[in-house]
Amino acid sequence: MTYGYFLACEDHGPRELLEQARMAEQAGFTSLWISDHFHPWTDVQGHSPFVWSVIGALAEVTSLPVQTAVTCPTVRTHPVVVAQAAATSAVLLGEHRFRLGVGSGEALNEHVLGTVWPEASVRLEMLEEAVGVIRQLMTGTQVSHYGKHYTVENARLYDVPEQAVPIDVSAFGPAAEELAMRIGDGFITMEPDAEAVARFRRGGGGQKTAVGGTKVCYDTDRDRAAATVRERWANMFLPGELGQVLPTPAHFAQAGQLVTEAQVRDSGMPLGDDPDEHVRALAAYRDAGFGAVHVNQIGHDLRGFFDFYRTKVLPRLAE
Repeated sequence: MTYGYFLACEDHGPRELLEQARMAEQAGFTSLWISDHFHPWTDVQGHSPFVWSVIGALAEVTSLPVQTAVTCPTVRTHPVVVAQAAATSAVLLGEHRFRLGVGSGEALNEHVLGTVWPEASVRLEMLEEAVGVIRQLMTGTQVSHYGKHYTVENARLYDVPEQAVPIDVSAFGPAAEELAMRIGDGFITMEPDAEAVARFRRGGGGQKTAVGGTKVCYDTDRDRAAATVRERWANMFLPGELGQVLPTPAHFAQAGQLVTEAQVRDSGMPLGDDPDEHVRALAAYRDAGFGAVHVNQIGHDLRGFFDFYRTKVLPRLAE
């Protein structure tokens, strides 16, 4: 089990993300996740740099492995472009230091070209075809593809890594889990769901990796931490498919008004500076069979967070 840091592009600008990556490595985190968004969830978060530019810079400021969590290669960005971006990222980062995490996306980011936002079953169908196109292009051979959703003619990537880039699939329901089993080199989720990991491995995942992510709010005051989470990340507590279908940050802000600080406090998210609380939350992923978990700090005290994890959380997890 390894412990990485989750760079939130929605919540920080590109230079801040690079500094966080440096601090994460110094604190003892062993890998990086980075989100791939066109919009933040809300205007309060207020950022959304182009992930592939940031990854190029990460290759120069840290030696840690990097994974997108996650890229949607279906609507806003054609799979041919994602393949080129991922291949270049893998070459820049070096051997075994890049994994491509993919998912079926959200209207928030994908509707910006004015295209129809498909229903979930179609989005998964598009994702499967897109991953097939990306894998073909990653071989460095010329590819022509005439599929249901994508056409590719005489395309070839000239800069590809020596080793194939692993592609992990995000899944938050039975249909997506089945797809991850079938086409993924790994399985991504944001909950320490032991049953989902077991299903993934029984259904064809075998010993493929399961990778998780979680958010915390380190603060010396627990109530202030809950207020910070509600202000900046209320979208995490919205039910059902709202996260996939709401189209703008303004809509997420409106829906987020229904979330209360009591919900945040009762959610089980680590809030405050009790190391036991943080250790329990991350150990849950280990106990559920995950190979890695990436943790993101909500709030401005990044230096306090990294010092807290360096001295009080990561050493205990290593035991």
